[in-house]
Amino acid sequence: MSTLVKNMIRFMLFIGVQVYILNQIPPLHQFIVPYLYFLYILWLPFSLGRFPLMLIAFFFGLSFDYFTGTMGLHAAACVMIAYIRPFLLSLLIPKESTEQSYVEPSISSMGWAPYSLYVGLLTFIHHFYLVLLEWLQFGSFVYFLGKVTATTGVSLMLIFITEMLFSRKAKFRTNK
Repeated sequence: MSTLVKNMIRFMLFIGVQVYILNQIPPLHQFIVPYLYFLYILWLPFSLGRFPLMLIAFFFGLSFDYFTGTMGLHAAACVMIAYIRPFLLSLLIPKESTEQSYVEPSISSMGWAPYSLYVGLLTFIHHFYLVLLEWLQFGSFVYFLGKVTATTGVSLMLIFITEMLFSRKAKFRTNK
């Protein structure tokens, strides 16, 4: 299956799972909101440049905003992590080894520690920015940090469960 078709299917699947399953779960607590949709951006290929990545993230976030009626809130958070992603990848992995050999970020292509740090940092940044935009003020700083921390923890748990259930084989890049 081509990378384009695979990513189009993932696009629809992540939006569908978030909108029709995770958003229908009754609130677990005042702090916890389970988000998994942004994993789509984290799984995009290494070869995408910053501008195409940000463009895809914008349309992905906007698609999710359409279903939730949040008017650009998730699009802004998705663009934020898409902007930071190439920089973070260049810090975590040597460019000459992984990006030249593998197609997309995964546990098998990056290793557990760099992949966990990659996912953990981008998840925290996404949720921090999302909650900040949601309020447009800090209000109670403890409540703010509690919501960001709890949501990040639940999202990381969902991400690693997804990684274990749907392990992606690391495909080597070919000279096509």
